[in-house]
Amino acid sequence: MKETITQNTFTDEMTKKGFGFSYEGSNALFNYLEEFEQDSDTELDFDPIAFRCEYTEYDNLKEVQKEYKDIKSLKDLENKTTVIKVEDSKKLIIQAY
Repeated sequence: MKETITQNTFTDEMTKKGFGFSYEGSNALFNYLEEFEQDSDTELDFDPIAFRCEYTEYDNLKEVQKEYKDIKSLKDLENKTTVIKVEDSKKLIIQAY
């Protein structure tokens, strides 16, 4: 039994204090996950804690580089993991690697 989650419900949950996602970032992640479901013909369970563990939002590439010293460029990061660019900003969401 699956429950359909709207973008508003997803965003409300992912922007709660402690989840670390901005409104824009949670929308970008929602769109990415929906696209993934369509492309892979896979239905995901809505598990905000698992999403929070698997994806992290950063304000910019420099913040990513502080945490991952081996990252020299955006291309380098994209070669190592999934990178979701947040529209109209420098924010990035990356999948844990």
